[in-house]
Amino acid sequence: MAIKKILVVDDSKTELMFLTDLLVKNGFTVKTAENAEDAFRRLAEDKPELILMDVVMPGQNGFQLTRAISRDPLYSDIPIMMCTSKNQETDRVWGMRQGARDYITKPVDAGELMAKIKALG
Repeated sequence: MAIKKILVVDDSKTELMFLTDLLVKNGFTVKTAENAEDAFRRLAEDKPELILMDVVMPGQNGFQLTRAISRDPLYSDIPIMMCTSKNQETDRVWGMRQGARDYITKPVDAGELMAKIKALG
């Protein structure tokens, strides 16, 4: 099934605008959340088909939120792609261990992101 609805979780308004613009131009429906609380509210409102997850956020970080979502029976089927400036191999491995299906580093390369989304869909 092709992915159409994406939830972008990032505390940076600039990053949210950039990713939303990029995804909408590529035909996706996008919802955004700036923290874990927002993210769970958005999940309950309208279940996305993919979550793009930042790591460094106030409160619950992206690794913790990824673990919480991927272990929740209501949402465990939603693929999560870490989308972060943390580019160490240990971060990538840790993100995957928390339940992420893929990992992309910022600044996001539009072509790479679209290819990764297509591969998940």
